[in-house]
Amino acid sequence: MGQQRLSRRSLLRMSGLAAAGALFAGCAGPAPTPQVVRETIEVVKRETVVVEVEKPTEVKEPVELRIAWWGGQSRANKTIAVIQMFQDMYPWIKVLYEFTGWDDHWTRMGTQAAGGNLPDVMQHDYERIRQWVKDGLLIPLDPYADTGVLDFSKVADATVEGGRIDGKLYGVPLGTNALEMDVAVDLLEEAGLSLPSPKWTWKDFEEFCLTIKDKLGIWGYAGNSLFHDHMWKQIHMSKGLWVFSDDGKSLGYDDDSISVNHLKMILRLFKAGAAQTLEEATARQGESPEQAPMVTKQTVMGFSWSNFIVTTWETSGADRKFAMLPIPRSGDLPAVYLKPSMYFSLTRDAKHPDEGAMFINFFINSIPANAILMADRGVPIASHVREGMKGFLTPAQALMFDYIAQVAEDSQPVPPPDPVGWADVRNNVFYPEFHDPVLYGLITPEEGAATFRRMANEILAKS
Repeated sequence: MGQQRLSRRSLLRMSGLAAAGALFAGCAGPAPTPQVVRETIEVVKRETVVVEVEKPTEVKEPVELRIAWWGGQSRANKTIAVIQMFQDMYPWIKVLYEFTGWDDHWTRMGTQAAGGNLPDVMQHDYERIRQWVKDGLLIPLDPYADTGVLDFSKVADATVEGGRIDGKLYGVPLGTNALEMDVAVDLLEEAGLSLPSPKWTWKDFEEFCLTIKDKLGIWGYAGNSLFHDHMWKQIHMSKGLWVFSDDGKSLGYDDDSISVNHLKMILRLFKAGAAQTLEEATARQGESPEQAPMVTKQTVMGFSWSNFIVTTWETSGADRKFAMLPIPRSGDLPAVYLKPSMYFSLTRDAKHPDEGAMFINFFINSIPANAILMADRGVPIASHVREGMKGFLTPAQALMFDYIAQVAEDSQPVPPPDPVGWADVRNNVFYPEFHDPVLYGLITPEEGAATFRRMANEILAKS
């Protein structure tokens, strides 16, 4: 496929068309109307300056390709429009798709795996892919990369490596993202405060939260826990440690004071009213995005993955102003890395893996397709796609692209996928026996760390 460029007007129109459609409902939401899909594609075809696609001339036997992903209605509308573009390019391939929310996706895929009826292509997750590979549910993609069906010529080697397990490629990253702190710059300006340095520390963070509380009378930080399991990983990474041993059979660090000191900082911020407490956050579960503290100006900072800034800014309003900062450092090293946002994988039950690989390649390498997707799954991995989208991004999307470029210059290598036993540890030990009791004030950080170490090592050793 040759070079493709889009006009700004086409991108603006496509964004509106791709976002149209009914509200998300049920296990697999309603598809956008055929008219919405067709109008979206026609805008791309009509207003793209250069579109070069190679349509095969030979007659092929009809193929039904099954694809499954998680996400809401907006993602579905965009993805279905791209599916229609793919079908127009390869008319003998009919794509059958299904999409659900996050939890329902994994329930459905687990049920289909048990019944030997997984789709050809499934959207996969960094934290779960190792378990699926161990269970023999995914097939290697290396043969398709070797033959060029999967074209990674415009993709950084390090990005492709993010989809490898034990040396074999099992997932094609659909985008990259990184952990970050959203910062409401407009609120900082009201208080006469400056944006902290990208190389700030947790000491800087604590002082910043206290200053915000003093100047504005609101939380310095609110939202996801400051001891979320991702944050627990990052504070150790910044000290040159990884939380798991090389074989995944135990924790990978011996110094519990790293977690203990971080938890004590959080408790100090709770006491000062400078950070939203766990009780306050729990009481607000189930609120709409419009009620989030970042949107309602009840906090200056929040913790998230970089691709969520688009929703945060769009929900907050175009008159708001945001910035993104890396996670503060607990040591001398960066506390962030570029992570595959999610993958497409071919499953063990794929009836048409060749066509599945073709679809994945189209998804990552087509500029018109990505003009519709608009980085919904993270910053595109192919350099020519990123270049082709420049100048057409909203302020929020441009901020996300810039942040990822910044992280690429000052970050750590992506760590290995979590060990098989981690899901059990996270769900049954980390939160109920460590995180929650400490942050609710039921036990001390020292007691929580000791309990976590003992119970986590017992589970990991058996996994």
